[in-house]
Amino acid sequence: MESTSAATVATPRRTRGARAQRREGGSNLGVPYIVRNIPTYDILGEESLQRIERTADRILAEVGIEFRDDPAVLDHWKRAGAKVDGARVTFEPGMLKEIVRSAPSQFTQHARNPARSVEIGGRNVVFSPAYGSPFVMDLDKGRRYGTIEDFRNLVKLAQSSPWLHHSGGTICEPVDVPVNKRHLDMVYSHIKYSDRAFMGSITAEERAEDSIEMARIVFGADFVDRNCVILGNVNVNSPLVWDGTMTKSLRAYARANQAAVIVPFILGGAMGPVTNAGAIAQSYAETLAGCALTQLERKGAPVIFGNFLSSMSLRSGSPTFGTPEPAIGSMVVGQLARRLGLPLRCAGNFSNSKRPDAQAMQEGVMSMLSAVHCGANFILHSAGFVDGLLAMSYEKFVMDTDFCGALHSYLAGVVVDDNALAMDAFLEVGPGSHFLGCDHTMRNYQTAFWDSALSDNEPFEKWVEQGETDMAARANRSWKKTLDEYEAPPLDVAIDEALVDYVARRKNSMPDAWY
Repeated sequence: MESTSAATVATPRRTRGARAQRREGGSNLGVPYIVRNIPTYDILGEESLQRIERTADRILAEVGIEFRDDPAVLDHWKRAGAKVDGARVTFEPGMLKEIVRSAPSQFTQHARNPARSVEIGGRNVVFSPAYGSPFVMDLDKGRRYGTIEDFRNLVKLAQSSPWLHHSGGTICEPVDVPVNKRHLDMVYSHIKYSDRAFMGSITAEERAEDSIEMARIVFGADFVDRNCVILGNVNVNSPLVWDGTMTKSLRAYARANQAAVIVPFILGGAMGPVTNAGAIAQSYAETLAGCALTQLERKGAPVIFGNFLSSMSLRSGSPTFGTPEPAIGSMVVGQLARRLGLPLRCAGNFSNSKRPDAQAMQEGVMSMLSAVHCGANFILHSAGFVDGLLAMSYEKFVMDTDFCGALHSYLAGVVVDDNALAMDAFLEVGPGSHFLGCDHTMRNYQTAFWDSALSDNEPFEKWVEQGETDMAARANRSWKKTLDEYEAPPLDVAIDEALVDYVARRKNSMPDAWY
């Protein structure tokens, strides 16, 4: 499989013809990923960036990080020259930066459909659904625990959207499947119901290994050893602890030459300082250590520098999402990741709202624009996130994918050429007339503006006649129609049979575990 060249990844604008084709069951339109044509937003100068990096170096050298329940990690650090005292490891300034130099600044994650492969790093942007919610919700059934049916539905919705690029990972927790076996059903669902790139399990080393082995069934063992085909999203136990569950999964992905996404979750005032600069320095230190560990496990393995900053209500202690401080902090994280030369996962479409309402979209836009402007390459949580990530909303999922469509046009920037400058239109129309019927408008009207699939732009009277619906109600109709019209992408019968057999054998090899 060859990666798609940047030259072929133009950013399309939605047209009425495209919408009609989707309504009539036409093929999924869109691009495999975005190539940004607007610059990143760099808010700090050199002196401030250096101060944050020096503070991170002091944290690493004077406080250190604990690596628990994984002796192999401590052996790695000893051989690399770090100081190991029990589970506590300290690092000389600059040591981890030197180690991560071997990680690629950009890599291809191959999809089973080569046209869906994504480029992660550089000017590339990949939108992926939200990840990790135990609950799902919709306007009909309300909030409830997620099931494997919900999981499959959300994979299908992601596959059906032209504005997402990735199938994601644990889109919701299917709690009706045993804890020790659900990863098999989740990975199979991604492969069966989507032909896009996907993420595997990280909740235990053997589950990470299962995910990778299923990818080998799809792509072939030799191909997987040479190419990235699966991601694993591993989390630091902030503050300053890496537990064995995560490091063993991290090492499993790196060992197989697959990409680990290294992500601290810092809730300001709880797992990190309330001040932005201090939280950024902490997250930088924690992430850098995880990225370096991948290189000690396998030099040159792909890795993504991840970050998840969040604020907290200091009145109640509740987490808050979609707030301005983490959003602006993401800009700095982007600057720091670019100085390391590593691909970035940062921010996403976050909200604390319990419904797909104005709060959900206000907070989501705040945090999603920070992801776009900070230069994030892989944007997890692009769609569906509500209730502080405790729930995936069907309605918000399609509302968010619609917003992702708008971001395709936003990231395309402003084209300046003879057609865009429209001098021929000015000469034809002249003073005091209009541009509605001129040749330039007729040539460009299908691609001139992004056209939302959910927004209502009709006159008030027509809106009343059509039921006075809000966007959540229109989204409810949309996701149901999408699932009703969904068709699974082709999957080789022999590969499907091999996957089904592997899942059955692995499930039969162990008793059910529910915690």
